[in-house]
Amino acid sequence: MKIFLAAGLTALLGLSPVAQAHVTLETTQAAAGSYYKAVLRVGHGCEGADTTRMRVRIPDGVLAVKPQPKAGWTLDMTQGKYAQPQTLHGAPVDSGVRELSWSGVLPDAYYEEFVFRAYLSDALKPGQTVYFPVVQECGQGVSRWIDTSGNPDAQGPAPGVKIVAPAHPEGGHGHHH
Repeated sequence: MKIFLAAGLTALLGLSPVAQAHVTLETTQAAAGSYYKAVLRVGHGCEGADTTRMRVRIPDGVLAVKPQPKAGWTLDMTQGKYAQPQTLHGAPVDSGVRELSWSGVLPDAYYEEFVFRAYLSDALKPGQTVYFPVVQECGQGVSRWIDTSGNPDAQGPAPGVKIVAPAHPEGGHGHHH
């Protein structure tokens, strides 16, 4: 009975469980000038097809990226130049990880998390949202979570983290190596 009621409400409200389940970040706020653990949550495949690859574009201002490997998955990191030189702990850096890619098989019926750690540049401004565009490849298609407009009604919104003021603006470093 409960299943039918939930399905009826879903149909009545015009909400499709697939359409409402996006790739999201577990933690949606973080301080500039600190390390951030990004946990990308994936709740389904592409219209019933198994997920075979997750690609995440690393935006400017996100430095020292270290992905967490997943058993049974191949992990690739693409390096590249930053649009502008960055500073990491007082040292200049002009390149780093620009994309992460995990390849494997995630059945449509299962939930999974893809994790990486990174330093959020102190040049990022409180109130700014930093987006991580994701392309989810499946055996029978692709879902693009790449819209960075911030519009909650956008089709395929990219997961994002809102930058907040540092907890210790007077010299705190937010170190969590």
